[in-house]
Amino acid sequence: MTNQRTLLLSLRPRFAAAILAGTKVIEIRRRPVNAVPGTPIILYASSPQMAVVGTARLGEVTVCLPGDGWRRFHEDLGVSREEYDAYLDGAANAHLLHIRAVNRLNEPLPLRHLREQAPFQPPQSFRYVAAGDPAGLRDLVKA
Repeated sequence: MTNQRTLLLSLRPRFAAAILAGTKVIEIRRRPVNAVPGTPIILYASSPQMAVVGTARLGEVTVCLPGDGWRRFHEDLGVSREEYDAYLDGAANAHLLHIRAVNRLNEPLPLRHLREQAPFQPPQSFRYVAAGDPAGLRDLVKA
């Protein structure tokens, strides 16, 4: 594994599919993501898919007021205005992750296979890949 931390992002399956298709290039988060441009990203599609579906790199992180985020980036968010507002309701800032260099896995890596290798719990939103995570997950980020 590289010395750089790897971000593990949980996504609804439709958002994971949109990122893989290139129609969604910015992922929205309510809380800060402490990562630098170039950080490797593993894309995990949540239920009902429950599998790692791809990898990517972080472009930049834009932190802004929710209204500014929509005004500047709505075409790249892959959500409706109603979804955007509902997700960020009560959040002081929008944390917008610009996703680059997306690669779809030839075969998704199912959660059950990851759990056969080591104890593994996907995050609700995001976390960093840890040394104790399954080798199949850590192998995705080898340079």
